[in-house]
Amino acid sequence: MNDRIKELLSQAGVHYEVMPKDTVHEKFAELIIKECADLFKLTFTDEQYQRRIDKTIYKHFGLDQ
Repeated sequence: MNDRIKELLSQAGVHYEVMPKDTVHEKFAELIIKECADLFKLTFTDEQYQRRIDKTIYKHFGLDQ
């Protein structure tokens, strides 16, 4: 699990250290990230070196597409 997801779970009051790997909370977070990334599928930034926004979201959270 990406450190960012762990941090967000902690902020939500979920203590990841005492939970087994691949918990319902982790899956829920991954599904939300996927939904957000899918909103920007094939959309590019307007920077000089354009990047796909959906890929940037996945990379930020350390998830495979």
